[in-house]
Order: sequence, then C-alpha cells, then structure tokens
Amino acid sequence: MSAIASHSDNQPLSLHQVCDALAAEGHITEEASHELLRANMGRGKKLHPLEQVAKAQLQDGDGPRMLDLEALSQWLAQWAGLPYYQIDPLKVDVPGISRVMSYAFAQRHGILAVAIDDHTVTIATAEPLQQAWVENVEHISRKDVKVVVANPAAIRRFTVEFYQLANSVYKASGESKEQYTQNFEQLLELGKGKSDANDQHVVKIVDWLLQYAFDQRASDIHIEPRRDISQVRFRIDGVLHNVYEFPADVGLAVLSRLKILGRLNVAEKRRPQDGRIKTRKQDNSEVELRLATLPTAFGEKMVMRIFDPDVLLRSFEQMGFSKEDRKRWNQIVDKPNGIILVTGPTGSGKTTTLYSTLRQLASDEVNICTIEDPIEMVEPRFNQMQVQHGIDLTFAHGVRAMLRQDPDIIMVGEIRDLETAEMAVQAALTGHLVVSTLHTNDAPSAITRLLELGIPAYLIRATVVGVMAQRLARTLCPHCKTPTQIDPTTWHDLTRPWKAPLPDKACQPVGCLQCRNTGFLGRTGAYEIMPLDGPLVELITSDSEIEPLRKAAYKEGMLSLRLSGAQKVAAGLTTVEEILRVTPESRR
Repeated sequence: MSAIASHSDNQPLSLHQVCDALAAEGHITEEASHELLRANMGRGKKLHPLEQVAKAQLQDGDGPRMLDLEALSQWLAQWAGLPYYQIDPLKVDVPGISRVMSYAFAQRHGILAVAIDDHTVTIATAEPLQQAWVENVEHISRKDVKVVVANPAAIRRFTVEFYQLANSVYKASGESKEQYTQNFEQLLELGKGKSDANDQHVVKIVDWLLQYAFDQRASDIHIEPRRDISQVRFRIDGVLHNVYEFPADVGLAVLSRLKILGRLNVAEKRRPQDGRIKTRKQDNSEVELRLATLPTAFGEKMVMRIFDPDVLLRSFEQMGFSKEDRKRWNQIVDKPNGIILVTGPTGSGKTTTLYSTLRQLASDEVNICTIEDPIEMVEPRFNQMQVQHGIDLTFAHGVRAMLRQDPDIIMVGEIRDLETAEMAVQAALTGHLVVSTLHTNDAPSAITRLLELGIPAYLIRATVVGVMAQRLARTLCPHCKTPTQIDPTTWHDLTRPWKAPLPDKACQPVGCLQCRNTGFLGRTGAYEIMPLDGPLVELITSDSEIEPLRKAAYKEGMLSLRLSGAQKVAAGLTTVEEILRVTPESRR
C-alpha cells in the first residue's frame, strides 16, 4: 500500500513521518532519526522535512550515496508511489504552465505545473500526501492531472522564476508595437534605469536570460526573429536547444536592451554590428559576451558568444590531450621561432588551445603580445591589443606595431588575408614565435591555404613549424554511461582506411538527471598534430597537392582527427556516432 493510501488526512509531511519512514527502510539509523528530531524540535517548519534531513549530511545506510536533497526527493517519490521528476527549465513551456494556475495558487499549495499537452497537465509537488488541489486544477484546466514528486527547493526556485518571467513578458508585451519599432528615443531610454514599469520588465527579462544561460553552461545565446515571435535558443555542449518564445515586440525590446548594453547603434538595423558585454555571474566571477547582429527577413537576429574564463583557462588534460598529443604539441611550441597554426571551424576550441598554450609559455623572461578580434579573456601576463576596424587597426597593422615592442611571442587572432599572413611570416623570420588560427578542415590543408593566400612556398618552409587541427566532441555522462559492444561496420567507418581493433571499453549514452537525459555532459577535444620537419618540409612547393602531404604526415606519425576521436571512443569517453558527426572523413 502506498504512503498516500495509508495517510488520507491530507496533511503536510512532518519530519517525524520522514524520519520514521527512512529508519524503517534502513536509510538512517534509529539513533540518527532521534537526533534529527531533537535537533529540529521547536524550530517550526521553515524548511521542508527533506531539507531538514539533507542538512544533516547523512550517509545512506542502504547504499553508497549521501542522503542529499536530490536523493531524498527520489526516495520520497518511491515512498509515495509516484513518479519522480527533475525540473529541467529547458524543457518547460513557461508561458503554457503559467496559464494553468495563478502564482498565488501555486505558492499556497507548494506545487508547480511542469508539462502540459492536449489532455494532461503534469504537476510537481514535494507534499505527495496533500492532493486536495487536484480537483480544482482539473476543473479549471479541463485536463487530467498527473502528480509527480520533485525537489522542494527546485519547486520553490522555479515557481518564482517562471512566474516572474511570464509576468515580465506579459507586462512588456503590453507596450504598443509602434513604441518599439518606430520610436528610437524610447528604446534608448531602456538602458537608463528609469522607474517606468515597462522598462523594468524588459530589464528583468534580459537579466533572467543571461543568468539562465550561465546556469545551463551555454556557450552561445541565439535570439532569432520569426513572423510573430522571437525564438531564444542556447547552444549547450555544441548542440542548440529551444529555450523560450517571446512575442515579437518583446523580442525586439530585449534585442534593443542588449544592443544598448553592448554599446551598439540601436537605430541601425540594416547593417551587421558587433559589440561586447562584461558582467558577473551569481558566484561573482566575471564573464564576457560577444554580441553580433545580422539583418534577416523578419528583423535583426543576435548571437551572443559567452566567454567564461573558467572554460578558457583549462589544462591540456582537461581539453582531452593524450600523452602522445601533449608530447607532439610540446615538440612544436618549444621552438624558439616560427609560425604555429591551430585550425578548425568556429566553436572548435581553438581559442582555448591558444590561451592554454600561451599560459604555459608565459614567464618573467618572455614578452607575449597578442592582437585579437575581440580580446576574449584578459590575461595579466599578456600584452593584449584589440582589432578596431573603425580606425583601421587590423591584424596586419597590429602585428607591425607589435614588432616594435620587443616581443618574444606574438599571437594573431586569425590569419584572414595575405597582408596578415605576410606580417606573420616577417615576424617569424625575424626571430619571433607566432601563434595563430586558420579556418581549414584539417592540419595539412593549412599549408595549401597559405599558398592560396599568396605566401611563397619557400617562406612557408622557412617559417611554419607545426599545425594542429581540432574538433570538440560531446563526452558521455560519467553518471549514467554503460558499457557496450560497437558494431564492427560502424567502427570500420570511423577508423578506415586503418584497421583498428574493436575496443573493449566502449560505452553508450543512457541519460540521467545530471545530464538532463541527453547522455552527454561536457566536451573533449580530438586533435590532429602535424610537426613540420624532415620529409614534410620538402613536399611544400608552389604546386603542392594536399594528398601527398597528408600521406607523408600520416607516415611521420600524425593521427587523423577521426583516429584521435577513435581513441576517445576506445577509452569510453564518447561514441562513434559523435566522432563521425564532428570530424571530417579520413583519407589515405
């Protein structure tokens, strides 16, 4: 018989009930139960009983885990005979669930609607013995109610957040469209912190959006106009997730607020613009966002790239370098002069690699100068300069200026044109170590790219000392991944034309509360490292073709991106499908 059936008095859970049930099932001892009751005697009910137990930090007597609030919430669901539900704000339809019941009703009963479909509304509660509200919700919503148990702290937090957001969007959408689309002076007033209620609603929405992105580990925020709405999406671990849909006029106001914060021209909607915002997360750590707008058919689209110092400042081991990768990379960066290139598409972790490498090289004996577009993280040990197109301060002009600053190491954010490439070559020829990035598919392609830009082959042979291509693949969640046997055909697709043996430590994604049932948590790198020395240098000519260069690099010990990824699969860190998704086909 379930706890609900045996307790029909519709009373809230008491600490006494929880302690007795936990002790009866062997999760805590009788002594611990009595101690908990004594410690909380006379304190009133400021906290939910589960939170009172969680504060004691007890070991589960029926398993290896601690009795934290999440574990206790799962136990409560099992004890009450109800499903457990972890509230994932990315999957909650905030406008929809806020219409199911009022904020006052949700607060009074300690419940929160978390999902809604044509026939059912799912309601989360931490008081499974109290269900007198079910009939009212079914009557008002005209839907069946499915009751689930959730973490009481999460219910309190998200009830406030969801209803505040829904209220802010509702109040902000009360503004007339003319006010946002035609009256630019009103838009400019949004950033001045006036006490006008509608302005404050937009400010709250933007604050929520940014904090929410930080909480969800997002790397990018997309605000995309559609015909009648503005869609918000987050990129998390390299994959985009839908987050919210604002009314079109609210989306326009949010975009304007962000443009003001990023010091962009609010009135200019026809041309792309770039800006940046510096702010703080809840833990008081600084974070920067790079803003980029783009005019589209339905209005301006904005993408905000989040630069979190905690992400940029990572060790080589955290980035996924194997011992062999680290050895080959150190062989390149230990050169006293020359050009080192890191290649890959946008979002493949090139910046993190460059910063980590420069931090390794930084010491009191060397002068490190960088020219970036933009400066993605301020590092006190570097002398950093930012590209400014408005005053014609380009990468090439920046390198030319830095050569007069007695540098030892120069970082060029990206080699985009012949002028920048020529300045990088000149710097390398005059005894400096130059590190930079290129957008190419793999490491050998960097050589042909420099030839296409117009750098003579003899200068490439004289200056380029190494190239590394990289990709980021999602890593399996360590909390739920399980061993698996890889299909031989799929493994062959990954490792061809090499014949690698099937791994015995491969794992597959499952999905759990920690990874939001995606099966993946975080990302790791796959690296293709090509030192340029010996036979490889001799192959660089004015009419060099990429295939002979690639074959020679493989012969010298370079692993392709896919083979590097296959090592991660064999170690149980990721999946074959994930490596096939992010890496180009290997050729030999």
